[in-house]
Amino acid sequence: MTTTPRKILVTNALPYANGPIHIGHMLGYIQADIWVRFQKMRGHECHYMCADDAHGTPIMLKAQQLGIEPEQMIADMNRAHQADFSDFNVAFDHYYSTHSAENQELAELIYTRLRDAGHIKTKTISQLYDPTKEMFLPDRFVKGECPKCGAADQYGDNCDVCGATYAPTELKNPTSAVSGATPELRESEHYFFDLPAFEDMLKAWTRSGSLQEEMANKLNEWFEAGLQRWDISRDAPYFGFEIPDAPGKYFYVWLDAPIGYMSSFKNYCTTTGNADFDSYWQPDSDAEVYHFIGKDIIYFHSLFWPAMLKGANFRQPTNVWAHGFITVNGTKMSKSKGTFIMARTYLDHLDPDYLRYYFAAKLTSRIDDLDLNLTDFAQRVNSDLVGKVVNIASRCAGFIQKKFDGKLKADLNETNLLEEFQAAGDSIAEAFEKREFSRAMRDIMALADKANFYIAEEEPWQLIKDPANAERVHEICSIGINLFRLLMIYLTPVVPELAQRVQAFLNEDFNWDSHRSVLKDHAIAPFKALLQRIDMDNVTKMIDASKEANAANQPAASSSTANDELSKDPIAAEINFDDFAKVDLRVARIANAEHVEGADKLLKLTLDLGGETRQVFAGIKSAYDPESLIGQHTVMVANLAPRKMRFGMSEGMVLAAGPGGKDIFILNPHDGAQPGMRVS
Repeated sequence: MTTTPRKILVTNALPYANGPIHIGHMLGYIQADIWVRFQKMRGHECHYMCADDAHGTPIMLKAQQLGIEPEQMIADMNRAHQADFSDFNVAFDHYYSTHSAENQELAELIYTRLRDAGHIKTKTISQLYDPTKEMFLPDRFVKGECPKCGAADQYGDNCDVCGATYAPTELKNPTSAVSGATPELRESEHYFFDLPAFEDMLKAWTRSGSLQEEMANKLNEWFEAGLQRWDISRDAPYFGFEIPDAPGKYFYVWLDAPIGYMSSFKNYCTTTGNADFDSYWQPDSDAEVYHFIGKDIIYFHSLFWPAMLKGANFRQPTNVWAHGFITVNGTKMSKSKGTFIMARTYLDHLDPDYLRYYFAAKLTSRIDDLDLNLTDFAQRVNSDLVGKVVNIASRCAGFIQKKFDGKLKADLNETNLLEEFQAAGDSIAEAFEKREFSRAMRDIMALADKANFYIAEEEPWQLIKDPANAERVHEICSIGINLFRLLMIYLTPVVPELAQRVQAFLNEDFNWDSHRSVLKDHAIAPFKALLQRIDMDNVTKMIDASKEANAANQPAASSSTANDELSKDPIAAEINFDDFAKVDLRVARIANAEHVEGADKLLKLTLDLGGETRQVFAGIKSAYDPESLIGQHTVMVANLAPRKMRFGMSEGMVLAAGPGGKDIFILNPHDGAQPGMRVS
């Protein structure tokens, strides 16, 4: 092999065990799988781990809702998750669950080491308690009126309307999202991890190159605000592991979830004997450990997790690599539009290699969001994989089979193009190593263009008409097949199913160093279609199936209420027309949208009213990327008194629907509405 073998452990963020996998999830798993396959092709010892995140209040409540035990629910979901990943060719070496003996053992070990080192503190805190369900309520299971702006139906940790953050005890008129009961304020002793004690270590680690620069800069905001002790306990009833020295207290799910990386690997080591656990996790380990995660869980993986490991005398990750979210057709995934696509729905209609290639063609090492434009998706796959790469084989294989007994030429005289393709292997490998997959795909497709140009210029279909040109045609087509082979070696981590079919066609098994050789006097199999073009009818069928599946999962309307949303949020008291007429609603064009430094929920919008602009801060960051909003039309309250916020003056309010979090939908007027038009 071309490089010194490395010892590598790769993990993916653990999917939560209360729901199926969708294509938004698949971005991170496909990214990691491509990188792992590349490392294995290079001959490195690379182990790829994942597991279901199987603890917490949502798991407990979902199981109650289904009328089954949590253990049965997480086992069923584990099987479904593994089937989806397998069919997308995400080849984990081991897939496990955080609800395991190994995870309990390691969670207790890490906790007791932290406790014995003085890093665990206790404190009595006041929490809201549901007297009907007899349980303390997590922040997101309390709803009420925002204590800052008075907006109704806000969660217990932040307001999606004004962006304020607060304690759930500050909500006005709180209710339990579990039972609807009015919660009571009760005291409970909680256990805290002393995160501030690790501030110096974390500052050094986050700037050591272990994180992307965007991540390191974001975490600096936490250091400037001052690190706080982290609440790691929850009160019974709770589905999880009981804290060893605290009856009735349970580890918060985010304490044992990342430990699932270790426990999954430990089970793998024990059951297969393929690796030594300690050699990867001890402080003096020379192995490499990489976590691929979504950008929404950066804090847990880049502050709490490395500090826990340090305090418990384990090594820290080599790198934590975050990726962005995906949008579909320029907006967030929508159930009503059919673009909230489950992994299984995609697999029912389309080849997994299509999506793997499209993601690779757009992925970089940065934390950028990625748009799955379904029209561009079909066009790019058809153009690149079918029209460029597979086309090379289809143009040459027939001649080899029919005219030359299915064997490539024994001696090749014109090797300049082959040598150029081989030389490109090192720079393509560097791009894969650095997770610059889009650059690798661009370079590969540029080579494919050269190969197609070579064949088109030589015109073997014309030359073969004269028997005297037989040797020349044999040379051209043998070179063409070798160029195709080199391209497919480079694409193997990205499109493994296609690569398997190609290896069967070429009668060869690839590794990365295969690109340093050329096939001569080599028999190939009869050519069969290797990849079909994407038919947009199948894309349409996928969207329609997603709409149907999402509609089927919506609760049925009862005779007493029009839909479930009204039952959760009843219509307010009547007003007269004069009251309504005071509100001046206007169509506005979103001229600009940008993140607000230091704000977790807010976006700053510049709204064009067709003659003047307004600055508005909107609590929609969790649902929209700023870039996707620019140019859209929406509706705003234009005569709302300006309100001074911590980040500046907000001169109005945009209208949106939804319960909050990622389920926020700004209102869009129909085409034809112009900025400044009154809504009446």
